[in-house]
Amino acid sequence: MSRIGRKPIDVPSGVDVKIDGHKVTVKGPKGTLSRELHKDMIIELEGNVIHVKRPSENKLHKSLHGLTRTLVANMVEGVTNGFKKELEIQGVGYRAAKQGKDLVMNLGYSHQVIMPEIEGITIEVPNQTSIIISGPDKQTVGEFAAKVREKRPPEPYKGKGIRYVGEYVQRKEGKAGKGAKK
Repeated sequence: MSRIGRKPIDVPSGVDVKIDGHKVTVKGPKGTLSRELHKDMIIELEGNVIHVKRPSENKLHKSLHGLTRTLVANMVEGVTNGFKKELEIQGVGYRAAKQGKDLVMNLGYSHQVIMPEIEGITIEVPNQTSIIISGPDKQTVGEFAAKVREKRPPEPYKGKGIRYVGEYVQRKEGKAGKGAKK
């Protein structure tokens, strides 16, 4: 049986969970999340604990068991604590700023890169070289952070670009590094 799927999900106080068939709605201090899950999965709320069960030992049901439990657990975690991704910008002249609800970045192009804040996330720019994206939905936060990083991914020669905080970028030597003859 799935180790992750068997784990119960504790619902903290201040979080309201409604299960309507295979639609789960979680409401908490950081917002409200709603998601339709696979119709075969059995989701039960007993007091302040959510249990996810599978109807059979079918391969599809086994694979959906842990996934469903993790999705529900992420919803509960998101409305209580929220999720955040931190990005850092490296490169001479590369910087970010927030203008109204837009993220404006200078990334070495001839124009500024402008990304509007989407519903469900908040963008913070504590200084010119760091961006913090946060919100209750893990998927939306990760997807938006990936789109921001995609505007100028880190390159391996000088290390310039946008990267996640703590991300390791393997550096390469240039043309003159290895086989240079005198």
